[in-house]
Amino acid sequence: MIPRKSTMLKLVLAIFLSAFLLACSKVNQDNYAKIKNGMTMEEVKVILGEPTTSSTTGIDALSSTSATWKSYDGTTIKINFVNSQVLLKSFVENK
Repeated sequence: MIPRKSTMLKLVLAIFLSAFLLACSKVNQDNYAKIKNGMTMEEVKVILGEPTTSSTTGIDALSSTSATWKSYDGTTIKINFVNSQVLLKSFVENK
């Protein structure tokens, strides 16, 4: 009986933590609205945290970074930085 209680407790804990993480995602419409053109990557990270993926390219003095933040439910925020400042952004909500 003890092993079953332990397994059940672990399962309940895993479900609770998963639900908690989904509810606490910073990738949401409210935080997306806080991102303004001209913000730096560091300012965006304060709002959204570290990006899920990012890539940077550059030619001479011009650099471009594309960063993506994804939540556990698939909601995505994509931001393009040119010369280290937000230029374009998009929000796709997984419904």
